Amino acid sequence: MDLMKMGTELLAKQLGSGANTDAITRALGGLLTDNGGKLDLGSLVTAMQGMDLGSIAESWLGDGDNADITTDQVRQVVGNDKVAAMASELETDEDSVLNGLKDALPQIIDNSSVGGSLLDNPGDLLNLARKFL
Repeated sequence: MDLMKMGTELLAKQLGSGANTDAITRALGGLLTDNGGKLDLGSLVTAMQGMDLGSIAESWLGDGDNADITTDQVRQVVGNDKVAAMASELETDEDSVLNGLKDALPQIIDNSSVGGSLLDNPGDLLNLARKFL
């Protein structure tokens, strides 16, 4: 599954039936991509490791269950400015954005990693699967 699509669906679920999925995709893209528009989850994981949230990040990267993250921890990792900007862009409150990210981020990172490491390109999942065929 496309990681941005999955993240959009999870955030839309949190924001309710009136959520604009195009706006969610843009806002999530602004949060999770680099300046070139490429998905950059490594920066998020690195930030978590630098904030004593490394064990949570490792659980998302690993093959077992994902550890929970609190909305305060999400705000700490993402940053107040980005949370506020995302809430403004989506015309909702920051708590709804944080709750959505709390659910979406673990799944996005989990689905873009294998064996404890992020894939360089999440499209590599298909290539990885082909090696086992």
